[in-house]
Amino acid sequence: MSTSASTIADTGLEVLDLQALDSFAARAIHPHDATAQMAALQSIAHAFVEAPDTLLQELVNAAVNLCGADSAGISIVKEDATDESYYHWVATAGEYSAFLNAVLPRYPSACGVTLQRGRPQLFRVNQKFFDIMGITAPLVTDGILLPWQVDETRGTIFVMAHGRTEAFDQNDQRMMQMLADFAAMAVRHRKQQQKLIQQAASTAAADMANKLAHRINNPLQSLTNILYLAAEGHHGKEAQQLGQQASADLAKLSTLVGKLLNLRL
Repeated sequence: MSTSASTIADTGLEVLDLQALDSFAARAIHPHDATAQMAALQSIAHAFVEAPDTLLQELVNAAVNLCGADSAGISIVKEDATDESYYHWVATAGEYSAFLNAVLPRYPSACGVTLQRGRPQLFRVNQKFFDIMGITAPLVTDGILLPWQVDETRGTIFVMAHGRTEAFDQNDQRMMQMLADFAAMAVRHRKQQQKLIQQAASTAAADMANKLAHRINNPLQSLTNILYLAAEGHHGKEAQQLGQQASADLAKLSTLVGKLLNLRL
């Protein structure tokens, strides 16, 4: 199915490659509530360590809080997918919460364009799309969509605004990339658990995954502490040092996520 700009526009969808959008790069950085961001990161850390089955939902909850979104969601391509029943929304938050477990066709789909391109996308959805789908929902006036993949399982994570036209910026894109990595990691973790149950083996690999999961909590906790200090009014050179520490913690987190995503049982 063609995914040219004109064809997508004919369906009420606008899906633009963020890497090629100078206008997005030029957007002003929006201020965010540091306390809310801290709480969201703590929830992700807790879910990963203590309740991994809830991690996907915690990720979309966090996406709303971290990016100031009106809605957020995670979709997965169904294992038994057909053209009419292709994308499964496995987690939703915000104004789109009612669409949890919704199943959408393969086309037209902003998720499909994002997976085909394999890169972050800016997207908007007007009334024509909802008329085609036969559903009622708030329009998407600004949104970020990121792809993720684990082995043969593919999906997307997205945030949406339903009125603001420049709701998200480059910081939101970076935050969404971290959340996309966590979404992939959550699916990988679930697959690993299933293999362990089925095979009753690979104890060493299971122990490794468990240790890595706990180690991820350390940089996450450090990030939440940094956000707390920022919320308390630190600025100037000290703020710069906090930013440098945050970058280091994100690098550590990325390394640990990579190890989990590459783990083979």
